[in-house]
Amino acid sequence: MLENWFSPISADAVDLNALGSDQLGTQIQLHEEGKMPDLKNMQLALVGIGDKEANAVRKALYQLSFPFEGLRLADLGNLRNKNPEFVIPALTELHNSGILPILLSSDSANLMAQYKSAQNILQFINLVVVDERMRIGLPAQKAVADQWDDIFTGATSKLFHFGLIGVQTHFTPPAAFHFLEENNFDCIRLGNARANLNDLEAVIRDSDMMAFNIAAIKQADAPGQKQPSPSGFTIEEACQICRYAGMSDKLAAFGVYGYAAALDRKNQTAQANAQMVWYFIDGFYNRKGDFPVSTDGLVEYIVDSKKLSYQLVFWKSQKSGRWWIQVPVKTRKKQLQRHRLIPCTYGDYKQACQEELPDRLINAFKRFL
Repeated sequence: MLENWFSPISADAVDLNALGSDQLGTQIQLHEEGKMPDLKNMQLALVGIGDKEANAVRKALYQLSFPFEGLRLADLGNLRNKNPEFVIPALTELHNSGILPILLSSDSANLMAQYKSAQNILQFINLVVVDERMRIGLPAQKAVADQWDDIFTGATSKLFHFGLIGVQTHFTPPAAFHFLEENNFDCIRLGNARANLNDLEAVIRDSDMMAFNIAAIKQADAPGQKQPSPSGFTIEEACQICRYAGMSDKLAAFGVYGYAAALDRKNQTAQANAQMVWYFIDGFYNRKGDFPVSTDGLVEYIVDSKKLSYQLVFWKSQKSGRWWIQVPVKTRKKQLQRHRLIPCTYGDYKQACQEELPDRLINAFKRFL
């Protein structure tokens, strides 16, 4: 069935004969002419949207090492059509098969296809986007509405929470920050993100899907983008963020967007994209399997607060040492139960013990009211 959606990887796109047995390109299942990979028990699948860009990233990725013994990874090739209405059923098919898609797309508009395919399997969605700006049209700015608008305003949207990481104030109108605040969404500006990179793990761990627009990376590290900026994340920071995404047991889809091959220099941005994907795979390979569908295997810590009318209940995983806080309010929607344990940090727990609670967690509680 998937053969109808994907074009096989052409022989001139990558030279497999030049690769060694310890390199990624020789260790994954490839969609070659007349040979679709066996997707039974497959865990991850590379999906290209846009031949030139996807093949450039693929070529760089294949040359990287493969220390992931036992990992089942396929490269399905490139989608035959970039139209979202064509992309959505292909991704839905992968979701229904329990396969996590890794999208390589030149156009950030394909985030809508990624999101709508997730809507077909999830009741409520937590979405995290790494970008330098807010790319939606606000109610007072409908003339500049973006292709992501349906995520926030669509009648059938299942968005429960949205997190924006790496946003830069000089690219973003005040109304956008107000929109995020009044909806209790997470907004982490570039300076705060870079200064507290480890704290991003908890934000990302709460997501069902993540999109990384390389516009969030500074031009010196990723020149192959349409509107490069001198400010942004370094490639090392971008790779760490992608590793956090891979480690999230809850996350079911991942995409890297915005690469423009015609503007690249010496394939530098293709290599940057490849490294980001590699670190996502590394994170996935090192998942701990402690997404708390129950509190089994978690240690309970109760904090009595003089300022609040309720106790704060924290949980710590015995497997990974990661922390969650339990939402102290009831919800009438059964579908929200999977979101009732909010990822947090040990630092958040220590703050709570000192009668303080980060705004991010207070906003998380408000989303259940």
